[in-house]
Amino acid sequence: MPDAASDRTRIHRHPERGDHDLATVHRILDEALTCTVAWVDPDGGPRALPTIQARIDDTLYLHGSRAARAWKAIAAGAEVCVVAMVIDELVLARTSPHHSMNYRSAVVYGHAREVTDPDELAAAARSITRHVLPGREDDAAEPRERDWRETLILAMPIDEASAKVRTGPPKDDEADLVLDVWAGTLPLRTIVGEPTPAPDLREGIAAPDYLKGYRRP
Repeated sequence: MPDAASDRTRIHRHPERGDHDLATVHRILDEALTCTVAWVDPDGGPRALPTIQARIDDTLYLHGSRAARAWKAIAAGAEVCVVAMVIDELVLARTSPHHSMNYRSAVVYGHAREVTDPDELAAAARSITRHVLPGREDDAAEPRERDWRETLILAMPIDEASAKVRTGPPKDDEADLVLDVWAGTLPLRTIVGEPTPAPDLREGIAAPDYLKGYRRP
């Protein structure tokens, strides 16, 4: 495992679960449907906001409202911490203190810039749409000028980051193995329902094929 990129990305609690390989960070950012963006406001107060993300190479793109104070502060240079997480299994131990989850999480630190170049804006918008639903970026209409007056896209380099991954069964104390309590893991999966057409959808427009068998990467 490579050395941590910085002291704040070094894994202190269960360091054996840490992974500073950017390929691992990339995979988690790609699979997690959303992320949380945290920063400190000018008055020193903590702030956090969920949003949609997408990655192109080593750049993370974040989507938000131009009117939101959060995105104004970040675009103005506030340092941010982005967290994305995927839960794979519930870990059920014999005693409650040893219950856990099998998960994959990624943390990225840095500064973000507002995307203004038209070509980069178009690429980021397509990437964000594809992140949510692959195939939709070729179907939905592209953003128009009035959309960019309301929407802000921020670009953040993925160069100070780390991942943390837990796998495997519960880790009970040896003295508790005799307890008559079931122990093991319970896998979690995203279940997709039937598409519901918009009430104002014109007749004759069928549900696209990319809705069938939808799953995260």
